[in-house]
Amino acid sequence: MVRELCYPFDASEVMQKRRKLLRTLKEQSGNVKLRIAVLGGSTTSDIVKMLELFLRNRGIEPEFYESEYAQYWQDAMFPNAELEAFKPELIFIHTSSRNVQDFPAVNDSKEVCEHKLETVYSHFEQMWERLAQVYACPIIQNNFEMPMTRLLGNREAGCPQGRIDFLTRLNLKFYDYAASHKYFYIHDINYLSACYGLDKWLEPKYWHLYKYALAVPAIPDFAYNLSNIICSLMGKNKKVLALDLDNTLWGGVIGDDGQAGIEIGQETSMGQLYAELQSYIKAHKDLGVLLTVCSKNDYENAISGLEHPDGILKPDDFTLIKANWEPKSQNILDSANELNLLPESFVFVDDNPAEREIVAAQLPDTVTIGFESPEECIIALDRSGYFEVTSLSGDDAKRGEMYKANAARAAAQQQFANYKDFLLSLEMQAEICDFDEVHLPRITQLTNKSNQFNVTTKRYTQTEMEAVLASDHHIRRYGRLTDKFGDNGIVSVVIGRKEAASLHIELWLMSCRVLKRDMEFAMLDEIVKAAKSEGITEIFGYYYPTRKNAMVRELFGTFGFVKQSEDADGNSVWKLETSGYTPKNEVIQIKEEQNV
Repeated sequence: MVRELCYPFDASEVMQKRRKLLRTLKEQSGNVKLRIAVLGGSTTSDIVKMLELFLRNRGIEPEFYESEYAQYWQDAMFPNAELEAFKPELIFIHTSSRNVQDFPAVNDSKEVCEHKLETVYSHFEQMWERLAQVYACPIIQNNFEMPMTRLLGNREAGCPQGRIDFLTRLNLKFYDYAASHKYFYIHDINYLSACYGLDKWLEPKYWHLYKYALAVPAIPDFAYNLSNIICSLMGKNKKVLALDLDNTLWGGVIGDDGQAGIEIGQETSMGQLYAELQSYIKAHKDLGVLLTVCSKNDYENAISGLEHPDGILKPDDFTLIKANWEPKSQNILDSANELNLLPESFVFVDDNPAEREIVAAQLPDTVTIGFESPEECIIALDRSGYFEVTSLSGDDAKRGEMYKANAARAAAQQQFANYKDFLLSLEMQAEICDFDEVHLPRITQLTNKSNQFNVTTKRYTQTEMEAVLASDHHIRRYGRLTDKFGDNGIVSVVIGRKEAASLHIELWLMSCRVLKRDMEFAMLDEIVKAAKSEGITEIFGYYYPTRKNAMVRELFGTFGFVKQSEDADGNSVWKLETSGYTPKNEVIQIKEEQNV
């Protein structure tokens, strides 16, 4: 990652160094490609340039279609050969309050005000519906920032003739639409402009000189915030918070001050701030974010601090606790290995700038969060957007418990000399089924998050996955694994495309939290069974190397496939004859009554 583009960034520096930063980013490989149509109600050129920087920095290589100035409505509502040929995978509609033409007048009746509100909303709803019908891809829509002036003063809020009232109710209609339509997302420029400062955001000269609906210096903040939504949709969120303790989660040094001497709780103003920070961090568990400790401390002292009676975070809230005197970069690496994640999945939070610098140098793909006070830490975590929510499944909320159960499994493994005996002791059961609408959001999410155990790293939008679900030309299976320690949720997805008597594997992935559990063999058995039932005699597997998926380079070989070819870049093709195939799963019980 390029540090200048990580939050908090210097917006003016980013704009000045844009070309240099872009050259650096273009040297990176392994990015996910994404076609984005930007339909603007005002000038968008610099927004597109900034957006490209932030997306590339998170591993997404965008290609843009950009509408002509203020042609968003025409591009959306009328046939457009260029846009149709572009085949957007995501559409962003950049409108603002400048695009609302029919505000209520002071002398309008309540009924006229209501009619104008419905007319403006209908203008947008028609556009969304047509875009969804024609392009069938996710849509991101700006809401409306508040106006610069208040003709009615404080009466603007709550009076139907007031523009603030009008825009607020219009925003609420947008939110209702988003709540009832999958693949439609709000880019909250109302909040963003308030944080930035409305007077600076709406500085008029940028509109009158360049037809920008927001001030040019605000564009990096705007583009960064927008990039967070896109990164979340593409599975590029971070997964773990690695947290320092002393002067990060509480005031003081637990080893020197003792449990009674650290500041946390309601007795002091500083203690209240740390309690607020702990509450904010703890709420991340419900988003599926894993919490870990990364502290230079004696383990007993760390636990004592976390057991402070006024503390919000307790030892059980953490998936892993690394409290020792090892370098923190090593503790993050060890945590990543234990969780079967990459260091790039971590966000490291520490009050000590030296420790942050060391981690940044040793683990350049691990994000660090700096701050000088607890309230700054809350704002930095919140505005960074590394855990942006575009969907929230039951598996997300239970992720911390799943990883804790994995730690219990690892401990249980030590009791067995024979690994197969250990696997049998887990009493594993798998549900391996065809896709269905209930599980499709989680299946799609998994395809966009799994990078290591993923032979092709093909990404699917929800719309594309729905097409796979409806297709008669595919064999699809998802796998859910449970054992005596708990439910791992949906952990594996396989998609194969049928061609005559052949099946071509387009996607084979598995969550790294169930590595070395033989789930891949259980999935293979079921795929071969389904293929044979449809008269398929050969299955072709494909491996496309990336920076992250080397662990599955020989996966098809372990399955008994025979390598057919391999090019200079390491892309390989494998084949398995289904006749005479011998099932390979010996440790997982398949729930036959649920298998399709």
